[in-house]
Amino acid sequence: MGNNRKEKRAKQQATTAASKSTAVDIPEEEQWRIINETGILKQAVAAEKGGKKNTADEDEDYEISPLADEIFRALYLVIPTSFMLLLMEILVHYQYGRKPSYDALWDRMLPGIPIIAVFVFYTNRYKEDRRMQAVLFWLSCVAGMRLIWLLNRGNWLTVMQQAPPIATSWVYAVVQLNLGPAVLSLVVAGVYTWYNEFKLTL
Repeated sequence: MGNNRKEKRAKQQATTAASKSTAVDIPEEEQWRIINETGILKQAVAAEKGGKKNTADEDEDYEISPLADEIFRALYLVIPTSFMLLLMEILVHYQYGRKPSYDALWDRMLPGIPIIAVFVFYTNRYKEDRRMQAVLFWLSCVAGMRLIWLLNRGNWLTVMQQAPPIATSWVYAVVQLNLGPAVLSLVVAGVYTWYNEFKLTL
């Protein structure tokens, strides 16, 4: 029995030593020669370059077109402008002690939102053009003066009909103007208020 165990241990040690010696005995130069002959290294480099090309193609697929970018920027302004129209409609009703019905709000917003969307899209698209800045400046001046006149001299029905869209267009025009024309349009509205001795209290 003792001999069998010694023989088994000797065989196991011999096989493990033989397997270790064959794995370690290959010199580094021989390993590089085998890698170069099989072409594994070239395939790995080609696969890495191909992966970079595929990611570049995927990036090109996800580029946003200029029209989509303009629509997104317009939508970014249409939503708050529409909510401002809704807010002005609610406030003008409460100013005269009336609670607005959902039907009245719906009747104001249904035709108002498409008009706002088209107006905002084109004014935002050409916002940097001097002609558009001039149009927005005159819109700001006229809307501001008309709103101040309405609040001081208009009857309640006219104010309820005209004040919400005029106030919304005035605020939007001032926001879209460059700083200099925006301040100048507000000065024009202030001078108009002072000259006609109007009050801005509600």
